[in-house]
Amino acid sequence: MPIPSRAALVDHLVRTRIAGDVATPRDNNLSHYRKLANGDRHYWLGLELGDRWTDEQDVLAVMAERCGVSDDPAHRHGQDTIDPELTVDALDRMAARLRKAAADSERVLFATGHPGGLLDVHRRTAEALRAAGCEILRIPSGLVTEEGMVFQFADVAVLEHGATLWHTHSPIPMAAILDGYERQGTPRPDLVVADHGWAGCAGQRGIDTVGYADSNDPALFLAEAEGTLQVTVPLDDHVTDPRFYDPMTDYLLDAAGLL
Repeated sequence: MPIPSRAALVDHLVRTRIAGDVATPRDNNLSHYRKLANGDRHYWLGLELGDRWTDEQDVLAVMAERCGVSDDPAHRHGQDTIDPELTVDALDRMAARLRKAAADSERVLFATGHPGGLLDVHRRTAEALRAAGCEILRIPSGLVTEEGMVFQFADVAVLEHGATLWHTHSPIPMAAILDGYERQGTPRPDLVVADHGWAGCAGQRGIDTVGYADSNDPALFLAEAEGTLQVTVPLDDHVTDPRFYDPMTDYLLDAAGLL
């Protein structure tokens, strides 16, 4: 398939509801913003936000700016949006960081807490970076957390629970990987490409991190605003068919010079 132009990708994102009018309802978004502001660590995704984001309206303002949700605090229910132009802008920023990784033959770790949606996006990116000369890191063996086992599938670290790849927002699996590297004397990654708590934990530890986040996961957008994460790409992270992400990945890899 041809690499989509920016305009074609924007149309595709809206048509498949990766962006535009997304499935996540407004009340769910606002509930998560409020819980983050109230200090619920589940919504901090491994980041240490301190008392910097205790006002729900401040969180909403960042999400409107960086994700494209409605900035109207009176809009409490119904449809909410992700601005597809912001999605493509963030893909361009991510592409620039991937291009640097390839130029410098960096050591890169991939991880996902949303394997049902983003596993193949990460897998294809890892494959392209390896072909460009990067080392795609293996995780330490035998990692077990309270949530399940941490292992690698198609170059991407995931959480396994009950013989199933597990959806998790937790930072604990990434912490287990990074602590495992330290125990065995392995240098930490030059770059982490991830989502959810996997990205938050890596960024909080000072590792260059780029990732993806949905409109109801504000922590990674706040982290980008503060400089803890380098890039956060706004998108619906679990649409009805994972193949819908293929044109987006094609655009990203082409912009990074990896196709």
